[in-house]
Amino acid sequence: MKTIILGPPGTGKTTTLLNLVDEFLQSGIRPKEIGYFSFTRKAAQEAIDRASKRFNLDASKELIYFRTLHSFAFRLLGVKKEMIMNNSDYREFGEKFGIPVKYAEYSDEDGIFNVDSPYLRVINNARVRGISVLEEYDKNLHTIDIERDTLILLDRELAEFKKQKKMKDFTDLIIEFTQKDLSPKFKVLFIDEAQDLSFVQWQMVKSMWNKSEKTYIAGDDDQAIFEWAGADISHFVSLKEEVDSIQTLNVSYRIPGGPIHELSQRIINNVQNRYKKQYKPKADRGVLKYYTDVTQVDMSKGKWLVLATSHFFLEDVKDLCELQGWYYTHKGKNSIPLELLLAINNWEQWRNGSLLSFLEIKNIYSFLGPSVAPGFHQVKTLRSEEKYTIEDCKNHHGLIKIGAWYETFQKISTIEENYIRNMLAKGEQINKDPRIRLSTMHAAKGGEEDNVLIISDLTKAATISNEKNPDETRRLFYVATTRVKKELHIVEPKNFEKAFIL
Repeated sequence: MKTIILGPPGTGKTTTLLNLVDEFLQSGIRPKEIGYFSFTRKAAQEAIDRASKRFNLDASKELIYFRTLHSFAFRLLGVKKEMIMNNSDYREFGEKFGIPVKYAEYSDEDGIFNVDSPYLRVINNARVRGISVLEEYDKNLHTIDIERDTLILLDRELAEFKKQKKMKDFTDLIIEFTQKDLSPKFKVLFIDEAQDLSFVQWQMVKSMWNKSEKTYIAGDDDQAIFEWAGADISHFVSLKEEVDSIQTLNVSYRIPGGPIHELSQRIINNVQNRYKKQYKPKADRGVLKYYTDVTQVDMSKGKWLVLATSHFFLEDVKDLCELQGWYYTHKGKNSIPLELLLAINNWEQWRNGSLLSFLEIKNIYSFLGPSVAPGFHQVKTLRSEEKYTIEDCKNHHGLIKIGAWYETFQKISTIEENYIRNMLAKGEQINKDPRIRLSTMHAAKGGEEDNVLIISDLTKAATISNEKNPDETRRLFYVATTRVKKELHIVEPKNFEKAFIL
């Protein structure tokens, strides 16, 4: 028996799946008889955490089949980590055959191959789509000119290179798992985030459900935004002819009613090949605002998620945040390093009489510069097991100045100092996570926030891609507009010819 569960944004797809897991465990099915596989490690880990907590299970021993597909193949094939191609291996290959490769590696989170070489990208996309490199080349999806004959040769040489080094990549793992038919028998099989699976991953999944009594395939084709990386959306949509039933979760607990929901539906209803589905938004009415320039957006209060198609378009937002004294995070890094913020907080507490540990003082000293006497910056005169007052360090451990942090911290720039002082003046809580997150739309999938700001510009490559495959762009902006819990803010593009008009 096979069932598709369609989960539009915010309808509780993951909760629905985990509730089913709970029911099967309560019915007496053993954990090792359940397979729960997801496109991303985050989704798999959420299932592990919930099941292990509720049923007091040892995740490492009893929930061994709760994982991503590529890690499942890795485990059953008995492959060691050093046998997997990494960035240095691909760079070695590039140097050997005269193609520049700065980065090339598979993401541990979702198994996507990230590479700057157009040749390696075409070769990988052909393999995950189950077609030849010439078929992939003839699709003309690449935006950089590449030599056809060189591509053919590199495809052969890469296979030989891996063979000689006795190494594999993530796609090799998936293909070999399927060919060897390694899947154990499951009472219940869950496949989450199915809209993102590639052709070769679908072949792996089919080999697994052939050995399963019940299979649940969950996802949302409208949120399929990894087609560029080989996601086979058409395969997911065509499954409606193979399954026993299709269930649609029809109430969103995230998206507010009114203009935001209406906008997202206008975008997605233009996509041609999809499951037709309707769902209700929240009863609360959302707010939709448009601006001609990002400087008009007031992000002084509340939590924000700022989305763009490329990190390049977030630079103006970063400048605005720093000008206004707003605390933000971008590419996993806070706008001010955590070590500096800790040093500032600890310094002011120290000045007010607190005792600090060896590590706290060492961190502070790294920012003091000339405010510490020569020879004392490494705090070698302090004992790691003791705590010290600021007077102790002034009298015996080289501390020269005791003033406000902005008077004493000599190893930070004037721009950085002014930005921090501006943040503190604006009441930003720099000892907590930043309330403004800057992200690409692809990276924000699965996230949500009260306030979402969308930059609608497209890069040249994205503009070309949009002309060839507008549905992919529509899905991307549908995902962006459905991250909203309260207010959606949209900045008009700088160039309307290179933008997605919302």
